[in-house]
Order: sequence, then C-alpha cells, then structure tokens
Amino acid sequence: MKNFLKQNSIYLLVYLVTLLYVGNILLNTGKVQIHKAINAHVGNEFLDLIFKYATHFGDGLFAFLVALVLAFISIRKAMYVLLSYFGAALFSTIMKHWLFAEIYRPHFVFQYFVREELKEVEGVDMLGLNSFPSGHALSAFALFFCLIFMTKNHFLKFLFLFLAFLAAFSRTYLSQHWLVDIYVGSIIGTLFSILFYVVFYNRVSSQRFDTTLPKLLSKNKKIV
Repeated sequence: MKNFLKQNSIYLLVYLVTLLYVGNILLNTGKVQIHKAINAHVGNEFLDLIFKYATHFGDGLFAFLVALVLAFISIRKAMYVLLSYFGAALFSTIMKHWLFAEIYRPHFVFQYFVREELKEVEGVDMLGLNSFPSGHALSAFALFFCLIFMTKNHFLKFLFLFLAFLAAFSRTYLSQHWLVDIYVGSIIGTLFSILFYVVFYNRVSSQRFDTTLPKLLSKNKKIV
C-alpha cells in the first residue's frame, strides 16, 4: 500500500479537497438554489455539447467496453474494473430503489413544486424519480479511479481524474441530478475502486489472472 499511496496521493488529495469544498457548499446552501446557479449556465452551445456527450462516460456500457479492451491487456485489470463498477452499481441500486426511491430529480421538483422552468439541453430526456445517488457519477468515479490506480503515467492520471469530474458534473448540468447526488455517487464509486484495488493487487496473487483474453481463449481451445 505504500507504493499505492506514493503514486496516487496527489490525485486522492485533489479529490478530497474537492469533496471538502463542495461539501461546504452543500451544508450552507439549499439544493434548489445550487441547482438554479448551475442551470443559469445552460444554453451555452459549447458547454451544452461537452456535457451532453461527457455524460456517457458514466454509462455502464462505457465501463464494460473499457473492461473489454483491458481484457486484451490483462484479465486482472479487466476484472478489477468490472467488479469495482458492478459492486458500486449494486450498492447504488439498493439505495436508489429501496432506501431513497421517493427522492425526486431536479426537473420534477422545479416543474411541480418550485413552479419554475429549467433550461434544458436539447435531446436530453428528463427523468423524475430515483435521484439519489447518481449512478453515472458513481460509475465514472469507479471506472476512472480504477484507471488512475492502474497507470503510472501522471498525464493519464490527471486526464482520468478530469474525465471523472466532467462526467459527474454533467449530470447536474443536464438537470438529471442534484449536486448532492453526484457528490455521494462519486464517494461510493471511489471507495469501491479502492476496495477492489486492495483485493486484486494486494490480496489476489493467482497467476491465472495475469494473462490476457486471447491467451485465455487459446488455452481453452487446446483443452477442448
């Protein structure tokens, strides 16, 4: 774990400082007021385009495709990404659909309670329920922190951290989630990426994981 902390301390620190900063905002400002301030920037063609597509970095399909590509490099890395994502997603599903199922999303609250129109990005479908926590933020942070922990290239580490923030914030920019939703989602995703890093890189030493998908398929053909 010493090498892990040495290689990733600055990225974890940046994330923690961001959590403290955003947490202070959440504690001192109502979520409706926060969302109004963010929504005021919607309508900028450049930002609308960026966030409309950046949000897909938080799709489960994107995480699966990344894991598939990694399988050609290392089965261990692919399994690490998949289990981090699915573990976090399962935890999030329990929270969204059983513990906090009645928490409304911004569009619903503004339409029926605040009675104000939100500015929307064209082509984005608005949802009403299951707001907390953000599954996309969770997925993005689980995926990109896995990638941060696996690479030694500091440019890529910063890039992955930036993409995680971009994908998560897109959910609030697009009025799919409140700021607190992506805040908690990011924490869950990051914690699962750390948990499974310990499992796959500190606990699991089996050589069967230190192979690639083509080699694994080749071995199975020989057995058959």
